[in-house]
Amino acid sequence: MIVRLLALVTVAGALAGRLPAQTDPLLARTKGSPKAPVTVYEMSDFQCPFCKRHADQTFPALEKEYIATGKVRWIFINLPLSIHPNAPPAAEFAMCAAREGKFWPAHDLLYRHQKDWAELPNPGNYFLGLADSAKLPRDRIRACLESGATRAAIKDDADGALRSGATSTPSFYIEGGMLVGALPPAIWRPILDSVVKAKTGK
Repeated sequence: MIVRLLALVTVAGALAGRLPAQTDPLLARTKGSPKAPVTVYEMSDFQCPFCKRHADQTFPALEKEYIATGKVRWIFINLPLSIHPNAPPAAEFAMCAAREGKFWPAHDLLYRHQKDWAELPNPGNYFLGLADSAKLPRDRIRACLESGATRAAIKDDADGALRSGATSTPSFYIEGGMLVGALPPAIWRPILDSVVKAKTGK
């Protein structure tokens, strides 16, 4: 678990610089005010146990203290690792849910039930069950999954994350720096506080 600073221009070109050129393709995977002074890009893998730890143990506190209060905007970037064979189909399910405006419910369900689907030889039917839990239209989700409609976007996410310097998950790009690993809220707070203060003077 280390903090590794990167050149801002390199990461901005790989991730942040993608936003103005598109019609906000990341909106469905974003939490927080667009006017928040700080943006965090989370680069994660749905089959990664450390990403689950972050989602379960850290993100709820950060959401309450920084996202809900308007200090931080949070954006999820897919980085499925080759060591996790079910991570790509899980990302596809989440991205198909995003098309229905329900990325975050799918995100939460995938991490909550990670142990149930992570080792399945074919998790597709399980994901359709999660679609029911998230009140997603099963037929449209099935069609989206079968067509591979979101694969290009996932590859684009992963390519951008790798160009930014991310080599493991979870990794977090924070205004010119990279934070790596599933870290507790106590580690996050002074980092975010200092970045918010640098951006706002408060």
